[in-house]
Amino acid sequence: MSNTAMEAALEGMEPQAGDVSEADQHPIGEWLRQERMPHIWCPGCGIGTTVNCFTRAIDDLGIPREQLAVVSGIGCTGRVAGYLRLDTFHTTHGRAIPFATGLKLARPKTKVVVYSGDGDLFAIGGNHFIHAARRNVDLTILCVNNFNYGMTGGQVAPTTPEMGSASTTPYGAIEKPFNLPDLAKSCGAVYVARWTVYHVKQLSNAIKTAMSKPGLTFVEMVAQCPTLFGRRNKLGDGLAMMEEFRKRSVIKHGADTRDCELTMTSPIVCGTFVDTARPSYINVYSEQMHRILGDRYIMPDSWREVLS
Repeated sequence: MSNTAMEAALEGMEPQAGDVSEADQHPIGEWLRQERMPHIWCPGCGIGTTVNCFTRAIDDLGIPREQLAVVSGIGCTGRVAGYLRLDTFHTTHGRAIPFATGLKLARPKTKVVVYSGDGDLFAIGGNHFIHAARRNVDLTILCVNNFNYGMTGGQVAPTTPEMGSASTTPYGAIEKPFNLPDLAKSCGAVYVARWTVYHVKQLSNAIKTAMSKPGLTFVEMVAQCPTLFGRRNKLGDGLAMMEEFRKRSVIKHGADTRDCELTMTSPIVCGTFVDTARPSYINVYSEQMHRILGDRYIMPDSWREVLS
């Protein structure tokens, strides 16, 4: 970071556009709030790789910065929002999706991305996910699945595989975990994909596809947590866990999502499982109001811009 950039950060200001440091020259440097570095993630954590894939995806898509917003919840992945040089909001635990829904309804021209972890999205936030999916709200939901609550001590999560050791299940988890692709499909998501952080190109392309489709799209990003889940389950460091992803991953586009469960030893089925289309929530709502109320229905001006 340059001296000018450091001074700006110390004064609570963002560096000016003309201040180009060595870090800013990194391919994704312009998308990061580098005055907030270093980040909080542990060495070997997979979350940083997902950020790399995401920022490269939005860079390729060419979405204007002012037309993109990222909403996150609580947890290690929830901190992503604070490091992105975008309009972002860090919500309370489990409430990223309802906040993002309100944002999308108020500003439908904005591409809204929910970027959070498996615990935040599918434990306390699970109710919000299933209803946003059945309504087909126009959101892209990116879930980092590292199989535990990483920020608060490695407790068992809705995605912890059976017999997986966590701080609250030292003798192995006994609860059947969520199969996230199957859950997303069952609730009505129009695009469902899964990749590990080993598959950087495929993951970035999946994010681009998800963000390009109207309706609720979902990408599961399987990532390593070597500090807690990896250590407790004797899986080695971050590199060793990624090597395990490489060995165990099987790409099966169009696979039956019922066959995509994750265990401690089974193949990690990756690919695009759902890619379909149905009208988004705004479209359905507007059509019904027109049909019932006719000219008495006054469409919000912000909706008219995207529906006309």
